[in-house]
Amino acid sequence: MQKASTDNQAAAKDIKLLVLDIDGTIAGHSNTISKPVKQAIIAAQARGIKVAIATGRMYCSALRFHQDIGSTLPLMAYQGAWIQDPITQKIHRHWVVSREIAHQLLDYFEQPELRSLLSVHFYINDQLYVRELTRETKIYAERSGIIAIPVGDLRQALTNEPTKILALCDDTDVIDKLLGNLRRQYTPAELYLTTSVATFFEATNASVNKGTAVRYLAEELLGLQLANVMAIGDNFNDVEMLQYAGLGVAMGNAPAAVQAISKWVAPSVEEDGAAVAIEKFLL
Repeated sequence: MQKASTDNQAAAKDIKLLVLDIDGTIAGHSNTISKPVKQAIIAAQARGIKVAIATGRMYCSALRFHQDIGSTLPLMAYQGAWIQDPITQKIHRHWVVSREIAHQLLDYFEQPELRSLLSVHFYINDQLYVRELTRETKIYAERSGIIAIPVGDLRQALTNEPTKILALCDDTDVIDKLLGNLRRQYTPAELYLTTSVATFFEATNASVNKGTAVRYLAEELLGLQLANVMAIGDNFNDVEMLQYAGLGVAMGNAPAAVQAISKWVAPSVEEDGAAVAIEKFLL
């Protein structure tokens, strides 16, 4: 699917910043960046285009991808709730969920009909706290390259406010229902709710999304405008970023609703779609 190609080609000349999601965008089943994608990113950088990562992942989990592409920019983790420069270690932004709302969400997740279905993750100071090590949590931790800390009652971990709260369930219907119910309970001014993959329900501070993070990086730190930004993503947590960017590209493996709001749709992650998009517009 290709839309408005003439306009996009004209806009591509203005691109000075390329922002990439990780999972489902530059990393597929292999959990690494393929050679064609990495080569395309390096070629874009050689043309003077700066490249950044915007991900739902933890900062510590995203760092190897940031280093792999040789980015010199701050890394936008946790949907942009945590923005840190890996070179200077400066934290530009850390927006958290209040303890009060964290307690409310935990009460909701621990209702008898939900408790056994969900693996609940609290992310506090870039560490992952869980009630227990479920099968889903073990798979997640292994892919993320992190250690999950089981604490029994998660309320014990709430001495500090969480950066993000995630509920995992292999049954996507449970996640869809959870998202719908909690969106009725909390307004967008109270909490940002999204799914990064169909089995991940995620909650962050109301001001957080990848769009506000990319705007901050582009306009505040780099002095650019949205017309200078190209972003590539594959899921609902990428929507705000794709809408903000002058050139928003969705992956072929993205849900139809995400593809619909993009300017162009690339092939899937397993077909190195990010490399195809970079070559089309930037090289």
